[in-house]
Amino acid sequence: MRVGLTGGIGSGKSEVARMLAQLGAFIIDTDEIAREAVEPGSEATTAIERVWPKVIRNGKIDRTALAEVVFADARQREKLNSLIHPIVRTVARQREKNARPGQLIVHVVPLLFETGYDGMVQKSIVVVAPLDQRIRRVQLRDNIPESKIRARIAAQIDPEEARKRADFVIENDGDLTHLRERTRAALDHLAASQ
Repeated sequence: MRVGLTGGIGSGKSEVARMLAQLGAFIIDTDEIAREAVEPGSEATTAIERVWPKVIRNGKIDRTALAEVVFADARQREKLNSLIHPIVRTVARQREKNARPGQLIVHVVPLLFETGYDGMVQKSIVVVAPLDQRIRRVQLRDNIPESKIRARIAAQIDPEEARKRADFVIENDGDLTHLRERTRAALDHLAASQ
C-alpha cells in the first residue's frame, strides 16, 4: 500500500515518519528528493536560475532568498512547484522499487493535497498540531522570525481542510509517547484496511 503523510510546517510529520520507519514502513521523503533535484548544475537549478537569477549564489540556490520570493507570492510558488514536482514524482516512483514486497510505502509530502500528489497514494495521513506549538518548534529548529513562519503556514493548506481530506488524522498535541501511540494506531488502521 502507498500512503501519503503530510502536515503543515512544525506539525511533527517528520517525527511521525521516523516512527513509521521504526515500525517497518519504507519512507520516501519528497523534501529530500527536492533538495537533491536542485543540486548545483542540475536541470532544475538551471531552470530556477532562468526564472529567478537573484536567488543563485556561486551556482547554488540560496534557499532563504528563494523562500522569500515564493512564500510571498502564490504565482511564484506555483511556478517553482511546476519546475520541481514532476522531477520529485518520478524519483519517488523509482525509489518505491527499493521497498520489500508487501512493505508499507509512505511518501512524506508537505504539499500532498495542494499539488494533487494525493492522487498517487491509496491512503493519506495528516499530522496536526496547535498553532502556537508549530510556531515554537519551527523557531527552535530554524531560528527564523515568527512573521516568516506565519507566512509559510498561511501558504499551506488550512489544517481543518487537510483533516477533512485525509483518511487518518494524527493529533500531535502531547508528548512523544502520545505521538507514538497515535502513530501506531494509524498504522494499525492502515493494516486493517489493506
